[in-house]
Order: sequence, then structure tokens, then C-alpha cells
Amino acid sequence: MSSEIRQLEPKALWNKFADLNAVPRPSKKEERVIAFMKDFGKSLGLETIEDTVGNVIIKKPATPGMENRKTVVMQSHLDMVHQKNNDTVFDFDTQGIDMYVDGDWVRARGTTLGADNGLGVATIMAILESDDIAHPNIEALFTIDEETGMTGAMGLEGGLLNGDILLNLDTEEDDEIGVGCAGGVDVTATRTYEQEETPEFKIGFKIVVKGLQGGHSGMQIHEGLGNANKIMNRLLFDGFENFGLRISEIDGGSLRNAIPRESQAAVAIDAVHEEAFNSEMAQLIKTIQAEYKTMEPDLTVEIDKIETPQSIMDLGVQEGLTRALYAALNGVYRMSADIKDLVETSNNVARVIVKDGHIKIGCLTRSSVESSKWDLANMLRATFELTGCEVTFSGDYPGWTPNMDSAILKVMVPLYKSLNNGEEPHVAACHAGLECGILGTNYPDMDMISFGPNIKGAHSPDERAQISSAQKYWQFVLEILKKIPKK
Repeated sequence: MSSEIRQLEPKALWNKFADLNAVPRPSKKEERVIAFMKDFGKSLGLETIEDTVGNVIIKKPATPGMENRKTVVMQSHLDMVHQKNNDTVFDFDTQGIDMYVDGDWVRARGTTLGADNGLGVATIMAILESDDIAHPNIEALFTIDEETGMTGAMGLEGGLLNGDILLNLDTEEDDEIGVGCAGGVDVTATRTYEQEETPEFKIGFKIVVKGLQGGHSGMQIHEGLGNANKIMNRLLFDGFENFGLRISEIDGGSLRNAIPRESQAAVAIDAVHEEAFNSEMAQLIKTIQAEYKTMEPDLTVEIDKIETPQSIMDLGVQEGLTRALYAALNGVYRMSADIKDLVETSNNVARVIVKDGHIKIGCLTRSSVESSKWDLANMLRATFELTGCEVTFSGDYPGWTPNMDSAILKVMVPLYKSLNNGEEPHVAACHAGLECGILGTNYPDMDMISFGPNIKGAHSPDERAQISSAQKYWQFVLEILKKIPKK
């Protein structure tokens, strides 16, 4: 890991981020980072607790003169999204993130950076370790598994925390103060199918869609980024309509909360159609690339001849699958009528697997309005059930309803303006799953707010954190802690 990261200002923040990023911390495999965080708390002589699900709580008394202020819960999640480019050789289970400085940005070589939410975790660690930062009583809450189900927040029991105010450090725009967020639910469609032996007169091709940016399936869902699963299905649909293309396998996308960057499929067509198929596909690829030339300039589709697959899907099931994937909404379903420019409801067709007689399609549906979330989830359910799939809902979590009368909000807005030459912060709800809504179920009286530094490309190998923004954010954190209201 480059030592240049440790020389960045503020050093307290970047050094803790470097320490954290040396620890593998994939969602649902947080044992090492939990141990790391417990050892950190104990090394400081602070009360350190691991709860029944693996969340870590570290409590630090107020600095002299701050004892009469309200107790603050500072909260971030320990896990990170693991994504890498296909040509990057990297083992997330054993290696620390390889970071480097690129101008005003910190990046990782070919992988996600872990700034989401590692910079929040590092911020709290730096404050816990400090002996010269003024602050009230602090309860540091490090949750697990935020990225793949929020099971840490869901499992946090009432009574473990005594704080009055919660500062969630998981927002990715430094001029934004978050007061609300979307809830979500996983929509999963599955079915089995009969495999047919591929006729002798057919030849095989491998189709690969790649070069897409990917990104956060909530915060970036409105940007018009390409979805590899939808693009692949468009190619397969066209190939079947014109040349009787038959599907053997599909493997598209990866994580439910990441916009799919890549997909690959093994298919078979009649040998007699080879020349026409290649010509038609080449033209369709150019058309798709032209449609995405602004947002996805690196989109490529490769079609290579391979050994003919031994088996193909049942024809009727294939027809149903490709039609369902065409019909399944991907992107924005509804914009908020109450908050300008806020996506209210959306869906990400995140994962498509077809192999060995089994189909699995995974979607993540998000909304800040519960009724709208279930409306879209049921639309997807109906779409896939029409093709004979069994559809299940799982991982349901609530949104966070904005409180514009928040006491800490009234502290932070004027403070932000005073630190930034009168610039108004953007007070908003976000179209992402923050843990505040879930934490509020067991701590309904806690005053919650969310903010953070500029992080771009979260959930993709293009993830990057802005150095100058981290400096701005760090100063904001320190001033907020000084201004916490009295009890």
C-alpha cells in the first residue's frame, strides 16, 4: 500500500483509513475487521462491546468542559462492496486495498476503494484516538453487513446506546446534509427448466458485454448508466427473433446494489446463419454503442466462436425469460412529488444466472415511499410469475422519514454556511439505503443526520475519494462536535 496516502492531510483521518484498508472486510465476512475494531478500542482503554450480531460499540467520555453536552452516537459500517475489473488479479479475502493518489483523488488499483464507508469509520477512529479534539460523550457504533442486507443495523438491540444525537457518516456529497433515505427490498425470481441436447447442425458463440462504468444502484440509478444484463438480453432477444438463437448459459452482474458492468452468455445458432448473425449483431452493437456513447464510451461487446455448447434451454422457457427480462423495469420508476430532483422509486436488475437447468434473477427495488416500493416489487413479481418463475421478497428494510425540525440540523446548517463563505448546504433525502431508518425503529427518539466527504463511483472499481473534500469534511466534523447542544 502506498505510503503517500499516510502523508495526506488530515493525517489522523488518512492514517486510520490506511490501517482499515489493510484489513479484508467483505460483507458477511467481517470477522477480521470486527476483531480489528475491538482490539483498537481496547488498546485505547475504552469500553468496547461486541453485540450479538457483530456490531462493535466503543464509548469515549467527554473531554473536559463538554460533560454537560448531549451524548453523540457516531456511526458508520465496517463492510465494503468488493468489485474488481476482470483483468485485475486480486483476492479480497486475503489482500488489503492497493491505494494511490491521482491528483486530488485517492483511488484503488482495479478494485473498489472502500471509502464507502471506510472514510466514515476512519473519522470515528481518529476522534476516539485523539487527545486534542473537543467532544461530548461519544458512542461509536460500527455496524456490519450494511451493503448486503443491513443485518447489523437490524440486529442492534434497544438499550445498548444512550445517545441523543446520531451522526451517520455515510453520505457521498460534501455539500449535502442527509435527513432521509430510501428503503428497499430484494426481489428474486427462480425456476428450473429442462435442458435439451444441442442439435449437430448448430454452432456456438460466446457473447461478452463489458466496459460499462457500473456504480451505486441507488445514488446513480437516474444517470442513464448502462446495465449489462439489459444490454445482453437485448442482444439475445434480437438473435432469437432473427436467427433462432438458443441460450446455453448466462452469467450477468454481481452484487444487488451495484449497477451491472459485465455479462457473458454462451449461445448456439444454426450454422447456416453464421454470416448473417455476425453481420446483424455487429450492426446492433453499433446502435447500442451510439445510444450510450455519452455515458458509456468504453462499452464493448465481443462475440467469439466457441465449441458448440452441449445443451441449450427449453425453447418455451427461453422465450419467457427473454421477454420477462425485456419487460422488467430497470431504472427510475417514479420521481418524488415532494422533494425536488429526488428519485422516489427505482429498480436495479442486478443479477442474471442461467446454468444447469436453473434460472435466478436478482433485483433490488428501492423507494422512500413504502407503498410505492411494494407497487414496483409486485409489478416485477407479476412480470416474472407470468413466465413460470417463483418470486420471493427478502431483505426488506424501511426508509428514513425526513425531520425538518431536527435540532442537530438547525446546528449544522448555519455552521456549514459559516465554514463555507455563506454557501447553503443541500438538505435532502437520498435514494440509497442508509441505516438511520432501521436504527430508528429501536431508537425512535434519537435525532439523526447524515453527511460525509465527496466519494464518486461507489460500488465500482472507479470508486474514488476527493482529498480536498476530506479536508473540508474533517473540519466540519470537528466543529459539529464543539457545537453539540447542552443536555
